[in-house]
Amino acid sequence: MARQHDLVACVASPKALLLLILSRIGLLLLVIFLLLVAVLAALAIATEIRARGIEARTPNIGERTDVGGYSLNALHVPAGPNADLPPIVFIHGASGNLQDQTGAFLEPLRGRAELLFVDRPGHGYSERGGPENDTPDGQANAIARLMEKKGIDRAIIVGHSFGGAITASFGVLHPDKVEGLVFLSAATHPWPGGVDWYYHLASAPVIGPIFCHTLALHAGMMRIDAATEHVFAPNTRPVDYVEKTGPQLVLRPSAFRSNAKDVAGLHAYVTDFAPRYREIAKPTVVITGDADTIVLEEIHSKGLARDIEGSELVWIKGLGHKPDYIVTDIVIAALEKIAGKERDLQSMARAVEPRLAATSVDPGGSAPSLQAGQ
Repeated sequence: MARQHDLVACVASPKALLLLILSRIGLLLLVIFLLLVAVLAALAIATEIRARGIEARTPNIGERTDVGGYSLNALHVPAGPNADLPPIVFIHGASGNLQDQTGAFLEPLRGRAELLFVDRPGHGYSERGGPENDTPDGQANAIARLMEKKGIDRAIIVGHSFGGAITASFGVLHPDKVEGLVFLSAATHPWPGGVDWYYHLASAPVIGPIFCHTLALHAGMMRIDAATEHVFAPNTRPVDYVEKTGPQLVLRPSAFRSNAKDVAGLHAYVTDFAPRYREIAKPTVVITGDADTIVLEEIHSKGLARDIEGSELVWIKGLGHKPDYIVTDIVIAALEKIAGKERDLQSMARAVEPRLAATSVDPGGSAPSLQAGQ
């Protein structure tokens, strides 16, 4: 009877009817909100569990060093008694960690030089530090301090992909610490278009941390195989690459957000900083391929060769985004050339091209790209 009375009253009073409708809508919205909170909480718990599992499967092989209020993680390998190369510092690219570069270079170079493989700020097992590390110059400064802590006065700096922007910044800002520079499929210059949408989402205030702690890891794990294959394409990814290098580490919430800030801010940074590359006066080798689906070699690698006087551009037909793994011998020959040894890098490049053509695969899939929007 009470409900009938309320209904009659509402029919008789439009204002009462409106209030009743609003109260029912408010209750529905509250229920929806509580359900959303419960789903996000469940996703956050699942993210934390899976992140711990990723770390358990990819344990830290480096050592953390305080570089000014935060720690950088790095694998520091001493030179052997018959070392024939100067110290070498390796800087990985976006979505990576130091094990990406150890997988390519640790064994071929062990004993030949003092080696320093770095987890960039916020990546792998390094702490992020302050907002100065949101840009390549801040990360270059952090690596310079790490070199000092490790007793490395001068080194050949090797940068892959996003690490190329840091390597170029290092060459400008710390020339006294540079023996030479090697760029591998580097991202260093402003390019048309932008980057994939989720970099901007993950780096945004408020919504970014929510995205990183709930959805990013689960979506990323579904794409890890296809994405890494695409990074190597049209060349073949080593079958044990994912197992040995732990690219899943970037899917952990803090690392994913750090990576997103790096990539989302790169275009603005290189637009301002690239004119300073002309200040670099150190021996430089730029290695790239004409089949890179991640970074536009026509803009970045040719730009470096143009801007750095005396640099050598090694342009390899059929090479994708991973010269560190696909033409490791040419990269090592570039290190040797910077160290003063006679090496014909152009002849080596021509010699490898038939093999690349014969083993080329269909890129397929998709991956984070610095040429999105074209």
